[in-house]
Amino acid sequence: MLENKIEYDKVLNPAQLEAVMTLEGPVLVIAGAGSGKTRTLVYRVARLVEVGVAPENILLLTFTRKAAGEMLERAAGLADERCRRVSGGTFHSLAYRVLRSHAGLLGFHDSFTILDRSDMEEVVYSLARDMQVQRRSIRFPKRSTLTNILSKSANLQTGTEEVLRLEYPQFLEYTQEIGRLASLYKGFKRDNQLMDYDDLLIFFRQLLTENTEIRKRLGVQYRYIMVDEYQDTNAIQADIVKWMAEDHHNVMVVGDDSQSIYSFRGANYRNMFEFPGLFPEVKTIKLEENYRSTQPILTLTNALMEQALESYTKCLFTKRSGGEMPRVIDTGTEPEQALFICRSIQDLKKKGQSIRDIAVLFRAAYHSFELEMELNRQGIPYVKYGGFKFLESAHIKDLLSHLRVVVNRDDAISWGRVLRLIKNIGQSKSQSIIDWMKEERCHSWQIDQWPGLGKGDGGLGKLAELLKALSAEKLKPEQAVRLVLDYYEPILMEKYDDFPRRYRELEQLISMASRYKGIRSFLDDLIMEPPNSPSELKGYPKRDSLTLSTVHSAKGLEWASVFIIWVMDGFFPPARAHSNRESLEEERRLMYVATTRAKDHLFLCYPSQEAPRSWSNTDYDHALSSHGFAPSSFIQALPGQVVEYCSYRTGMREPVEKWLAKGQEKMPEKGARSYKGLRPGDKVRHPAFGHGVVSKFLDKEKVEVLFRNFGRKLLHLGYTTLEKV
Repeated sequence: MLENKIEYDKVLNPAQLEAVMTLEGPVLVIAGAGSGKTRTLVYRVARLVEVGVAPENILLLTFTRKAAGEMLERAAGLADERCRRVSGGTFHSLAYRVLRSHAGLLGFHDSFTILDRSDMEEVVYSLARDMQVQRRSIRFPKRSTLTNILSKSANLQTGTEEVLRLEYPQFLEYTQEIGRLASLYKGFKRDNQLMDYDDLLIFFRQLLTENTEIRKRLGVQYRYIMVDEYQDTNAIQADIVKWMAEDHHNVMVVGDDSQSIYSFRGANYRNMFEFPGLFPEVKTIKLEENYRSTQPILTLTNALMEQALESYTKCLFTKRSGGEMPRVIDTGTEPEQALFICRSIQDLKKKGQSIRDIAVLFRAAYHSFELEMELNRQGIPYVKYGGFKFLESAHIKDLLSHLRVVVNRDDAISWGRVLRLIKNIGQSKSQSIIDWMKEERCHSWQIDQWPGLGKGDGGLGKLAELLKALSAEKLKPEQAVRLVLDYYEPILMEKYDDFPRRYRELEQLISMASRYKGIRSFLDDLIMEPPNSPSELKGYPKRDSLTLSTVHSAKGLEWASVFIIWVMDGFFPPARAHSNRESLEEERRLMYVATTRAKDHLFLCYPSQEAPRSWSNTDYDHALSSHGFAPSSFIQALPGQVVEYCSYRTGMREPVEKWLAKGQEKMPEKGARSYKGLRPGDKVRHPAFGHGVVSKFLDKEKVEVLFRNFGRKLLHLGYTTLEKV
């Protein structure tokens, strides 16, 4: 029996209610930003349990295990403790569980190790170096680029040559060598009982495709499937969903094609459009009521996506009243952009807004450097997201490698890292030791029996003692971490000047390990769900700080006031995006994600006197003659009265509080100038360039038009024909 009877019609809007009450058959939920998709999933879990579905027969797939856990906790609090027994997690964690049980069918032992991204780069680099590629007119790609190519090839299920042609044409002359590297990498992983993130999905799909019994067993086990953030799935994940729901078709996918921003990971927003093809009897439900932003902000975001070449038609609305129009601010220079934001933050604080509820978003991490210096000068605390990941730190990887060689003695990458920490052991000697251990099939703690052991190799004896202690039966994971930390501390002190900070970070692993019963499960969870920073390990509440974040890292979050900086072509979108229609469309979606993070105040800043590095001297001269560079073409193409244009430049130093209230030095409203019946924001057709939108008038006869297929063009109205459509 359900502990708490839920009155669904009183807590859900009509669209949410329809999604929650439709339990049988395929359902596609188009969930606009801030429309309560998580709430919908939570109540649907509760509803399934309420009508008698066993929790073990429900599967909730999300893109972080934390998200799944939070949803199930909410469902349990709303309805029934049994909701906690629902299977929740990521595609990768589900694949991992299944593969551990059936690894033998794929030619692997159940002790295989999972490679994280940096380990993958190290393997690829090592194999590429061994190939001794002869450099020709250009250098061979770096390890990170090679890893991107191999991963993209796996995710897109295409050859490396196709990836090179589409994304790295500068390296096409190395097509043969990179193809060979892909083959070597695949063989190396199998020889060393290794899988990377891509392999987890690929091998899981292979099991489902080739093994009818496993497919049917999983179909029975997971009779009701829900998938969150479906727009971020790739083709392999879409196939996994298809196969698992093959017999019952009880699958609900939730997503927003307008928020698909991870194509660099292989995500394909078209999965949203192709889902009805997999399940023709699908019911499509749109969640359009927004519970986050004011209507003026939503009007901007709706207009932004009306420009998209392909999207599900939806119109976000809210019942919230009032709200300021979003502002586009010309800050003149980059230092003035930083100063404007700092002054605005101080004035927002004076009005009673917490600094924790303010964020500055940007397209790339380096865009915030000048701002960070100004924040430091003014003593404004901040935290930044989108940078270095915790588990990629060398000292963290060093410690964990000692544990990894215990659970998988074939892990050559971890062995190499462990051995090279010992004095007098370099690349060549470590490889000799690894080769000997493979040939002899000896235990890890027998490493000090290596026949090449010399007088200067005493460190191998200490390592052997540690590995024997780590191999003891019933050793708890936190005890194992302590043993390695004691062994590693003198190495840490010698290797790093900032060893006290690094030691404190390593200590956090002890408390994490205490939650696990086995070393293997502890290591695998770290790889499957890595923390981003030491602060995430501690569980302490974050101090009052401003948030600086890349847009990618801000997805799913919200703040009362949001500043987006460098909103100008060459930065957001970056110059390279203009050469590819798909890339430009993804940049538009990224802008949509950025703008939909704001609840009450939205500011889009651009320093008009700063030239994008990609622009030519001619572009630069033209921009200066027109009083500076214009904001992003995405913003210029918006219809009139969607945003308010303002300027904040040198010499204008009245309090920002007053400026925010009245709009300092307002620029002409869109539509203030017109000629031959045209106004900025009008849709037009040109005989050669096709459809476009009037961006602005430079003078009585010159107009700037943003064309769908040809980009921005400056036209003379006396010598051209523009038809209003």
